[in-house]
Amino acid sequence: MVRSIIKQYGYSRRHLTPTYRKKSYLSTSFGHRNYSLYISRVLKEVAPQRHISSRTLDMMNALINNIFERIATEAHHLMCSRNRCTLAPEDIQRAVYLLLPGKLAKYAMAFGDEAVHRYVHS
Repeated sequence: MVRSIIKQYGYSRRHLTPTYRKKSYLSTSFGHRNYSLYISRVLKEVAPQRHISSRTLDMMNALINNIFERIATEAHHLMCSRNRCTLAPEDIQRAVYLLLPGKLAKYAMAFGDEAVHRYVHS
């Protein structure tokens, strides 16, 4: 009976206070953001008569999270290769140019710069 209570509530044998275990930083899974609301809004703005299935929405969300993670990882590697501790905009720009093909990288940078400009000046 006591053992089941110890297992259930996480009490140690000597102390009656719950034992708190520190989770390893590497073992915790990072939550990915859900961009489905934004995808739906953009689709409604571009083509109001069209709809998107939930399965396609999940695929688009996974694609966006994958690209975001790749860009962040590559920017981190570029930052470390320059022996810096702060992530600079140049690192992100270079990561985008390295990961995305030609014109797509150029358009991504143009739209990204415009979005940052609008955000700063609003």
